Order: sequence, then C-alpha cells, then structure tokens
Amino acid sequence: MTRAEDRILVQEHLAHEAEPKPLSADEKAALEARIKAELKAKDAVLVAHYYTDPDIQRLAEETGGCVADSLEMARFGHQHPASTVVVAGVRFMGETAKILNPEKRVLMPTLEATCSLDIGCPADEFAAFCDQHPDRTVVVYANTSAAVKARADWVVTSSCAQAIVEHLDARGEKILWAPDQHLGHYVQKTTGADMLLWNGSCIVHEEFKFRGLEDLKAVYPDAAVLVHPESPDAVVEMADVVGSTSQLIHAVQTLPNEAFIVATDNGIFYKMQQLAPNKTLIEAPTAGNGATCRSCAHCPWMAMNGLENLLAVLEQGHQEVTVDPATRERALQPLERMLAFTASMNLKAAGNA
Repeated sequence: MTRAEDRILVQEHLAHEAEPKPLSADEKAALEARIKAELKAKDAVLVAHYYTDPDIQRLAEETGGCVADSLEMARFGHQHPASTVVVAGVRFMGETAKILNPEKRVLMPTLEATCSLDIGCPADEFAAFCDQHPDRTVVVYANTSAAVKARADWVVTSSCAQAIVEHLDARGEKILWAPDQHLGHYVQKTTGADMLLWNGSCIVHEEFKFRGLEDLKAVYPDAAVLVHPESPDAVVEMADVVGSTSQLIHAVQTLPNEAFIVATDNGIFYKMQQLAPNKTLIEAPTAGNGATCRSCAHCPWMAMNGLENLLAVLEQGHQEVTVDPATRERALQPLERMLAFTASMNLKAAGNA
C-alpha cells in the first residue's frame, strides 16, 4: 500500500466517524429557520454540491443559493454579490471559491471534508512528476488542492475536460493529466490525445461493478445506464450516457426512458427526482464478489456536511477557507483559462441553437 492509499483509508474512516447524527423533523425545521436567519444577517449565500445531503440542497435553493456541479459552483460564487460564500461540499471546492473570490470570506461546514482524489495527489509528489515531463501541458481535474492547481496550466471539470483536451491536442500539445486515471483514460480514448496519466481514483466511482451492473440491466432491460466518467472502463462501456453530474441530470430530464440505472454518488438522486418526478431511478451496484462497499455510492466526506455544523459555522465564523496569496495567484491562472474557455463554448452553443 502506498502512502497516499494509507492516508485515504485513514481519512475515509475519520469521515465516516464524523457524519452528522440523524435529526427529527422538528430538529431539522428549527435548524433550518436559524440557518436562514443567519444567512441573511451575515450577507452570506449557500452553495451546495449535488452530492450533499438533500436537506442542504433544498436549503440552498430556498435561500437564493445554488445547487450545482463544481464548475457551476465556482461560477456562481464568483458572480454572486454576497460578501460571504458558504460552500457545502469538499475542501477543494471551498479553495476554488476562495481563489476566485479573495475579497470574500469563504466558509465551509467542516474543513475536514476532503476528497480521495485530492489526498491521492500530494502537491510535492505531483510537482516532481511534472518536473520529470517538462514538455507536457499540465491539465488537472478540479478535484485537487490549490497547490496542485498552482502547478497546472489548465484546470478542468468532467463537464469540460473533453473539449479542453481536444483544443490542446489540436494545437499539438502533449498532456500530463491528474489525478483521476479513469476520467483521464476516458478523455484519452474519446479525444485520441497523447496523455500521461497520474494514478488516482475516486473511492465512490471506482466501486461500481461491471458484473453487478450487467445483472441489474438484465432485470431492467429498458433502463438507460448513466455513468460518471470517473468509473472504471468496463462500467463506462455499458453506459448509454457518460457525463458530469449536470449532464447526467439533463439526461434524466430529456431521454424517453422511464427508468435509469445511475452510476454516480446517490446524492444526485434528490435533484434528478425533483426535475424528473415521474422517472424511476435505480442505484448502480457497488456490492458483489470482492466488494468492500467502502462508500456504498455516497462520498463519506460529502456526508460530513450537515445542518448542525452549517449553523455553527455561520454563528461562529470559524472553518474559514484560506489560500496562501502566492499559491492563489498561480492557481487563478489555470482556473481563469477554464472559465474563459467554457464561457466561449457556451456562446458558440447559443449561437448555433
């Protein structure tokens, strides 16, 4: 076992231990009322990821915040006039918000909420890897620390990775990719680009099993299979749609199928069911021979975001995200490249509509 794998196991265990305790309906209602009042009093906006608890997602919507994937979270926090941004998600999302908004206070329900991709790509080891391949353009997934982003030429999310790599490949650039090997391999296959991949993975998406998915598809033959590209190749190859969280949600809304087998974090089911209430959603299997079900289709670090610690951070002002100014300046450049590129993509798409 590598040092990175050991760190992931330890922090994953701690995350499970730190998951918020279940609350009664009355307790939830009381906490939500206090959170709404604090958001208004502190000139704060709540930004939540699709994988957080449905109560958090609903609260963000009700208070004028945002429920989105990491790219849209970054855009929203950057454009919103609130002086404080509360990021319900994992730490790299809070760091991204701070990089884009140095003048704003960025808070998180807990700074301990991290990501196996982030832990598995330490900045010093990654820098050494980059130094060994100076001829390659460094492209990193958003699920990385500010320090890793600072070493990159481009930052991407799963919704724009393919388009950006295609753009770089068309310019004759060779790519050094980190950290998710499965997403990297998917982008490599779909673009044909010359890519050198870091050996990282997401503990949630890596657990989806081809054999179990094949068996489930036999039970629901008319169901469309929706897969996030962080999943293993065999699972991706079974998909009717491969895409980011926002792209999978769009597929549920627009495809004619009545049922969907969904291979991503089950926190996404809240938004899918909200936007397509008549569709049947089936969780893709993580169990089977040799399975450990370490995540059981839900990120243990996302699960650390709860109503109680959300209220505490608003009342006490702790759990503030900070980024070293020099690191921030370097990390801002690849993030701004991504945002400018995706804005251009959206303009072209609107012009062709």
